[in-house]
Amino acid sequence: MNILVTGANGQLGQEIQIVSKNSRDNYIFTDVSEGYEHLDITNRDDIRRMVKEQDIRCIINCAAWTNVDAAETAGPIVETLNATAPGYLAEAMKEVGGLIVHISTDYVFGKEPYNTPCKEDQQGTPTGVYGLTKLHGEQNILATGVEHLIIRTAWLYSEFGKNFVKTMLRLTAEKPQVKVVIDQCGTPTYALDLAQVIFDIVENRKYEGHSGIYHYSNEGVCSWYDFTKKIAALAGYTACDIQPCHSDEFPSPVHRPAYSVLDKTRIKKTFGIKIPYWTNSLKVCMKRLAERK
Repeated sequence: MNILVTGANGQLGQEIQIVSKNSRDNYIFTDVSEGYEHLDITNRDDIRRMVKEQDIRCIINCAAWTNVDAAETAGPIVETLNATAPGYLAEAMKEVGGLIVHISTDYVFGKEPYNTPCKEDQQGTPTGVYGLTKLHGEQNILATGVEHLIIRTAWLYSEFGKNFVKTMLRLTAEKPQVKVVIDQCGTPTYALDLAQVIFDIVENRKYEGHSGIYHYSNEGVCSWYDFTKKIAALAGYTACDIQPCHSDEFPSPVHRPAYSVLDKTRIKKTFGIKIPYWTNSLKVCMKRLAERK
């Protein structure tokens, strides 16, 4: 099967490149960055052309506008990338009887004060443009009737690109003190873990008959403060004084979810997967980061 991966230069896209190296399928990695086959996912005709020419039967859509704060003022491009484009990709797969795997986000929640893990059928109540456009993307995919796996994830990090882990490694190494919010709780997700799950589902055709929305993050719950403390401890950066603070001390154009832990019961039961605890996955990522230096 020929599989098209969009956003291949992002965190998840790069991890999929790693886990798929020995696949029986043929992966085609696209991005707007140099070094990748170019595909404009906002152009319906370009998508259809590539699907036809490359005989694509599965699209893994990792492309998105992910700058949460900038999304508030960026204009129509956010809706185009996060909502319209996924609809185009889904249409193209529907036309050939293919599958779309689409990555969504915990930011589709947030307005309501939850204190239990969010389930897949829970009403989306996004508080900003990013979350709203990602919710629209889900809706556009569902409207096509295509075979689909929509996977919501959260707090994604890896050894690639810019992410919270790499930022906090730098800050706790350089600064005598850092303040990190303690009133936003969720679960970190190591992109390699998510990539392996997606690869397993697609490689072994586990998706057949299981279209739907699923949640995936690592196991456990923490605040951004707890996450930072663990990052610094694993790195041995004990000199930095890490202090908890509240969100209102860091003014932002977006009200972020105070509690966005994802209930992962459905994905575990449906596909028979075991999800690592977040601190265990963080140790793996930091070991890989150290090896890359």
